Amino acid sequence: MATHARAVLFHELGGPDVLKVEDVRLDAPGPGEVQVRIDAIGLNRAEALFRAGAYYYRPTLPGSRLGFEAAGTVEAVGPGVAGFAPGDAVSVLSDQEMSRHGVYGDRVNAPVRSLLPRPAQVDAITGAAVWTTYLTAYGALVEVGRTNPGDSVVITAASSGTGLAAIQIADHLGATPIAVTRTAAKSARLLQAGAAHVLAADAGDLAGRVRAVTGGKGARIVFDAVGGPGLSELAETVAADGLLIVYGWLDPRPAPLPMNWPITVHGFNADLVTADPVRMGRARAFVEAGLRAGTLRPAIDRTFDLADVVEAHRHLESNTQIGKIVVTVRH
Repeated sequence: MATHARAVLFHELGGPDVLKVEDVRLDAPGPGEVQVRIDAIGLNRAEALFRAGAYYYRPTLPGSRLGFEAAGTVEAVGPGVAGFAPGDAVSVLSDQEMSRHGVYGDRVNAPVRSLLPRPAQVDAITGAAVWTTYLTAYGALVEVGRTNPGDSVVITAASSGTGLAAIQIADHLGATPIAVTRTAAKSARLLQAGAAHVLAADAGDLAGRVRAVTGGKGARIVFDAVGGPGLSELAETVAADGLLIVYGWLDPRPAPLPMNWPITVHGFNADLVTADPVRMGRARAFVEAGLRAGTLRPAIDRTFDLADVVEAHRHLESNTQIGKIVVTVRH
C-alpha cells in the first residue's frame, strides 16, 4: 500500500538553498526492497558536490534525491527479502544512484543489499555517522595499506569525519597518526582526538616537518583527501617504498605526477570494500569490535533537524566542522 513521506529533493543545481523538503508518494517496498523509517542521516562532502553538479556523475533533474547513509528501523519488507523484519534496527548505505536511492527523508525504500544490522548498543546517530567514514579509512589503511604497529601515517583533511576515523584506526592498530590540517586552529582538538602530531599545511615545508617527527624516515603511509597541485609536495613526505593513498579530490586542480621514486600511488574508493563480501565482512567485524571496545567513536560535530537541511549543508561547506554532521528526523 502506498503512503506519503517527506524527502529532500532538488530540481536544479546550486548551493544549499536548492534543497527542498517535500511530500512524496512512497510505494510499498518492491522485490528486494526494505522500507525504513529514517531517524538520523549522516552528511558527506560528496553530497554537496553532487547537489552542485561537481561530483563525478550528474544528478537526474528535476526531483533528484540526495544522501548516502542513514540509520533507522525497518517498517516493511518486499517480496523475496530475507534477513530483515519489521522492527529491526538498521544502518543504510545507499548505492551510487543518489538521485534514485538518496536517503535524505523520513522514510525510504532501500535495496536490501544496502542495509546493515545495527547492534543494540549503536544508537541511530552513531549508526548514521559511522559507515562511510570508517569503511573508507579501514579500507585504505588496512586492506590496502596493511598498516602495522609502529608505522607512521600522515592523514590530510584530518578534521573531517574520515580523517578522524583514520586517526582512531591508526591508534587502534598501534601506528602513529600524523594529522595535517590547513591551519593550526584545530590543532588542540586533533590532539585530543588521538593524533600524535598535528602539522598545519600553511606553515610550509611539510615534507621537512614530517621527516622531523618520523626520525628522518618519512611516513610509510600517506592518506590524502585533497589532491591538486599540493600532491607532489605531499608525496615527498612518503618514506622510501612507502604508499600514497589518494581517496578524495577536494582541490580540483590538476596534480603533477610525484617524482620521488620509488613510491606507490593508490587511488582508493570505498567500493573496494563494499563491493566485495569478504572484505566487507572483515570491515564490519573490525568496526563493530572497535565500537564495542570504545576505541572507534564517530565524532559528531553538530546535529540539525530535517527541516533545517539547508543550514546543515551551509555548515557542511563552511569547513569549520570537526567530525560528522548529522541530520535527525522527528516523527
